[in-house]
Amino acid sequence: MTTWSNSLLARVQEQLNGHEQWWPRADLFSQTPHRANSLHLAIFVEPFLTFVLDGRKTIESRFSIHRRPPFGCVRSGDLVLVKRSGGPIVAVAEVSKVWYYELDSQAWNFIRRKFSKQLCVDDPEFWESKSSAYFATLMQFARIEKLDEIECSKRDRRGWVVLNPFGEQRRLFPDIQQGLLL
Repeated sequence: MTTWSNSLLARVQEQLNGHEQWWPRADLFSQTPHRANSLHLAIFVEPFLTFVLDGRKTIESRFSIHRRPPFGCVRSGDLVLVKRSGGPIVAVAEVSKVWYYELDSQAWNFIRRKFSKQLCVDDPEFWESKSSAYFATLMQFARIEKLDEIECSKRDRRGWVVLNPFGEQRRLFPDIQQGLLL
């Protein structure tokens, strides 16, 4: 793991220690490679960051041309650190449900019809900006809690990072359930 992520994990663990509802999730910080859930870092831009924090946006989406995290890497029970683009981590969220899609016209229509409201997307430009994607990951957050800001020195362009304290990012498709793919 890179230096920034090791340092970040220590600061997050320290802050979550003060939150009773999150601290039982301490298994996320163990050195055991076979723990049940993972910890993720997700970068959010406005207005979607505000929508997530105030509870209007209940489903987060990530679209990609290639099979990259979070596709195949996030599952129910995982925690997501919510980071402001170019800024600090401001919240933590628990994933309650995940949907993976290999995108074709049928999948696009289904996602737009079923999830637009929960995604807080009514702007056709949003869908146009994602039209070259072949893969989509949609995640429902069971709960989200604002944190005291945690500085994060991550400087690369990844919008999603799987934080595994015991080693590198989890390999893609470690135990993906075929029934989740459309």
